[in-house]
Amino acid sequence: MRDTLLDILLPIGALVAALLLFGLFVWFGGTSPVETWTLLFRGAFGDWFSWQNTLQRAAPLMLTALCVALPARAGLVVIGGEGALVLGGLAAAALPYAFAPPANAFGTALVCAAGAIAGGLWIALAGALRQYRGVNETISSLLLAYTAIALFKQIVEGPLRDPATLNKPSTRALDEALRIGGIAGSDVHWGLVLGVLACVGLGLWLGFTARGFSVRVVGGNPRTAQLVGLPASRLILLACFLGGACAGLAGAVEVAAVHTNANASLIVGYGYAGILVSFIARHNPLAIIPVAILFGGFGAAGSLLQRRLDLPDASVLVLQGIAFVLILASEALRGIDAGTWRQRLRRPAPATAAAAGAPSP
Repeated sequence: MRDTLLDILLPIGALVAALLLFGLFVWFGGTSPVETWTLLFRGAFGDWFSWQNTLQRAAPLMLTALCVALPARAGLVVIGGEGALVLGGLAAAALPYAFAPPANAFGTALVCAAGAIAGGLWIALAGALRQYRGVNETISSLLLAYTAIALFKQIVEGPLRDPATLNKPSTRALDEALRIGGIAGSDVHWGLVLGVLACVGLGLWLGFTARGFSVRVVGGNPRTAQLVGLPASRLILLACFLGGACAGLAGAVEVAAVHTNANASLIVGYGYAGILVSFIARHNPLAIIPVAILFGGFGAAGSLLQRRLDLPDASVLVLQGIAFVLILASEALRGIDAGTWRQRLRRPAPATAAAAGAPSP
């Protein structure tokens, strides 16, 4: 019970503290913190137009957060979701170059599957380097992300470039029949549903299947996993592949639902923001859903802050950065029980104790 309360209260406390520090940050710039907080939430959840922008941004955040959460449940810290996302988008846009997918829902599914496979294999590479060559997965996944971005730019601006795109190199646009449309005529595309289904499905997989339980055992107690004979390497590669597949699917959805082709607009940092979402959600796939919606709202509110308060559109990145630091710092409080806090509060300072024991003149 205590652990559950801490899992809920510590992230909430860190977010509140981040908002307070962000208010202090804008106050030093001559802007009212109260007005900033009001516009931040109004731009995220104030009306249906704001909600549409929020949910659009939440869809890729859910999927890239899973790219961090699933390997984390297997004991790995993978932060290369941005690379899996851009390669997933590239694979989705490149599929029609290889053959003509059927112009129906099955063709759209093939486009999404191409993105998921590309992203899954890319993150599985980081897991393989960790398991078979001893390379730290945090460093390798980050470097692989930069490699993927460079590869993406090279291919988009080279072999797959559409000659009609002069100022902004891009691949050919997907056929209209292969694109992902909006839900009930809104601007919120069906990628949001895919993100929610992925979070729910993988949450159930981790919690109620033997394979998911084995992944959690490998991540929680490697010694026990070794004693009971679990195939740790295969399970870690599976977790990495599934996480990378989610990020690759995010890239495919961005191409099929938002950009219609692969171009530099795909590289907007969803993979890095997914790290924050996953850590706040404590790598719980079900908790990722509301956290992704919250941070999708913060991202959507950036333009409103720029228009109304003349703050840079990227000022919300400052809020995200502060929140990430405070979330990591809050983990240090998790292992301290109430008795330890009482002892620390009651313990006199060294100078005070010395003065109390010294004889009066």
